[in-house]
Amino acid sequence: MARTPRHQPRGTGSFSFMLGLVALLAALIAMTGPDLAAQSRAASTDTTQPPLVVAGRSMITTKLGIVASSQPLASQAGAQILTAGGNAIDAAIAANAVLGLTEPMMNGIGGDLFAIVYEAKTGKVYGLNASGWAASGVTADLVAAQSPNGRMPQSGVWSVTVPGMVAGWDALRAKFGTKSFDELLAPAIYYAEHGFPLGEVTARLWNPAERGAGNAAFKATFAPGGHAPKAGEEFKNPGYAASLKRIAKDGKQGFYTGPTADAILATISAEGGTMTAADLTEFTPEWVNTMTTNYRGWTVHELPPNSQGMAALMMLNIMSRYPIAEYGFLSTKAMHVEIEAKKLAYADLLKYIGDPAFSKLPIEQLMSSANADARAKRIDPAKASCRVEPVALAGLEQGESETIYMTAIDQDGNIVSLIQSNYSAFGSRLVAEGTGFVLHNRGGLFTLDKGQPNTIAPRKRPLHTIIPAFMEKGDVKIGFGIMGGWNQSQAHAQFVSNIADFGMNIQEALEAPRFSKRTFDGCDVQIEASVPAATVRDLKALGHEVEVHVGRFTDQFGYGQAVMSNGQGIHFGASEPRHDGAAIPQGPPVGAGGAKKP
Repeated sequence: MARTPRHQPRGTGSFSFMLGLVALLAALIAMTGPDLAAQSRAASTDTTQPPLVVAGRSMITTKLGIVASSQPLASQAGAQILTAGGNAIDAAIAANAVLGLTEPMMNGIGGDLFAIVYEAKTGKVYGLNASGWAASGVTADLVAAQSPNGRMPQSGVWSVTVPGMVAGWDALRAKFGTKSFDELLAPAIYYAEHGFPLGEVTARLWNPAERGAGNAAFKATFAPGGHAPKAGEEFKNPGYAASLKRIAKDGKQGFYTGPTADAILATISAEGGTMTAADLTEFTPEWVNTMTTNYRGWTVHELPPNSQGMAALMMLNIMSRYPIAEYGFLSTKAMHVEIEAKKLAYADLLKYIGDPAFSKLPIEQLMSSANADARAKRIDPAKASCRVEPVALAGLEQGESETIYMTAIDQDGNIVSLIQSNYSAFGSRLVAEGTGFVLHNRGGLFTLDKGQPNTIAPRKRPLHTIIPAFMEKGDVKIGFGIMGGWNQSQAHAQFVSNIADFGMNIQEALEAPRFSKRTFDGCDVQIEASVPAATVRDLKALGHEVEVHVGRFTDQFGYGQAVMSNGQGIHFGASEPRHDGAAIPQGPPVGAGGAKKP
């Protein structure tokens, strides 16, 4: 039924005018369907039905390339590289370099990098693990003796591992790139020298720079005068520009040797750490095969350990044993299964997974159909489980979520799914003098418990939270990711289900309400406020200790990006409304040196 207008029109004949208006609205509703609002952005797979999620943004659509990231300046830099004739790999490096400037609490050249690359001409999928190792000489006993509480420090020198990002850039460019570092890093150098104004969400995330620990160079770089920059305020970082110029000139050697490396080692030494020059120069990223599972006909790719990617696959394997689509989107049954599947998958991950270079990991057993069957049977449809065996390892709960995810597609259909992180906000909070970037605190994910797959050791890589993802079905290819610490695997599984079970497009799948369980024991779970109240009530009745976050979008559920090729030359991009980001399309060729003609 059409609503009566809130205010009567002024003047004579107002009642007749009102009746006419009501009749007109009723006629429009009859012609266009029962819910005009729900139909306004109907772009899901089944366009004959109202969408399950009314997206606040449309997908970007083009026959050319797209770069999607959490910062429009970064997306634009990548899109400019595409217009200049670069490919998706070139664009990803350029955008990532800008992200290190515009979102330094989340990422930067002092952190690690993981990527999945889809090569359109061969149909092959490649994985890259550019996560650095612990310093020589570091042991569990040494760190425990230096730790006030005997647990793995979450900031400071003992949390620093070798930054893998620049080596990752070098590996990506050497294998797939077409542009020089000089060209790829030019946009980031420009913004670092000339400045840029902060976005709204970014400014809020920058606030921790004012508080807590950090060496003098950290405070001078990111909280000059004792204050973090505010939204709309300009920020410059000449130290970061200098570090990028050395990479532009000498490649990865401009980071792992020379002035930048010397400054890193001097800072580590001053803080009492054990990192050596050889730890930097001898680090090499690793090309790996992705791990896959089939979910409702979609092949989902994640990176193997030392990342948490297999938790997303184990979770999907468990979920596949239940008729999620029949249960209904955001129904109590569907969400109960997903939350319980998360607990089971993560319990196995934390018990058995670490750096495969240091111990044999039972990956095949964990990924087997038999294990999925057995774990799925552990879900009690009438009650939430507050303790799931195996028990989580000490020191890993409540991981921070300071990461960026970005993805790019070029006009040929090549896709890069890339994630890069400092781990916690501003990482270790240590900045080497004159470098303009923080050293990450990824080592905080190690445990000091002896004899575990993830026990800290010299040149060992910690269990990693950051994971890029890729999924494909026939000719349709999707690069996607959702950052947020231990939120990531569970968010990936929800994104895949939104597409595979409920036919959403990539923008709808990102905007859909999510849950997140950051801990590995107990019945606590965080849920976005847009989940129906009846579902929340029924989940509580099952024993879930639900914390509902006020507001449609909050920063507790991660930020995602996605690109897609439909296999017919049309490309789509989506960006997370929970952040400042944007999916920006490549422009057409302009003058000499432009992109290939479509």
